[in-house]
Amino acid sequence: MSKERKKRKKPELDTTTTFANMNIEGFKWYDPSLEKRIEEQKKGIIPPKVSRREYWQMVRGAFAALWPFLLGIVAIFGFMVGFAYLWLS
Repeated sequence: MSKERKKRKKPELDTTTTFANMNIEGFKWYDPSLEKRIEEQKKGIIPPKVSRREYWQMVRGAFAALWPFLLGIVAIFGFMVGFAYLWLS
């Protein structure tokens, strides 16, 4: 039974998530240029770094969100063409 406990791995903790600005003056990791970069990123001057996989996930998400709208437009257009065909024939 002790071997089973050793085989189990503990889940890794997320050490990169912060809920407050941890760049505080006086600490050894204080970086004054970091605040400027954060402000530029919030304003949209510097785009956030996105990996290739995250980029394609965002593209797929955008298509998934737009697909029902585009399908509705095509369906309405087809209905109007069919209605005009019946009306004018």
